[in-house]
Amino acid sequence: MAQGIGSVRRIDAERLKQTQTPSQSQGSTSFDELLRKQQSQSAQEVKFSAHAQVRMQERSIVMTTEDNLKLKEAIHRIAEKGGNESLVLMDDLAFVVSVPNQTVITAMDSVSLRDNVFTNIDSAIVI
Repeated sequence: MAQGIGSVRRIDAERLKQTQTPSQSQGSTSFDELLRKQQSQSAQEVKFSAHAQVRMQERSIVMTTEDNLKLKEAIHRIAEKGGNESLVLMDDLAFVVSVPNQTVITAMDSVSLRDNVFTNIDSAIVI
């Protein structure tokens, strides 16, 4: 009886291998492809942390499509130079940005900029 159970298990294992192999080779996306796709999508957008969103509302900061494009380009330029946490000065606004995450950590208007000290940044860009 134990021999019969063992043979059933072997048959089931063989069936499992047969059903997994074709589906994995036909149309499944590799991890590398998924990773590249995700990185490409995230490279297209600048995110705003919850803290930054609150600050923007409090300070009546409204970003236009053009502003978002400028910010995205600035983050790209900083990334090329190896920056991680950066201060982005744009017109009368300032943003502290996590470059690897492409995320705005906080946002300030001209009034908030006065007498402000920026810490924990390794780079700055004026656009």
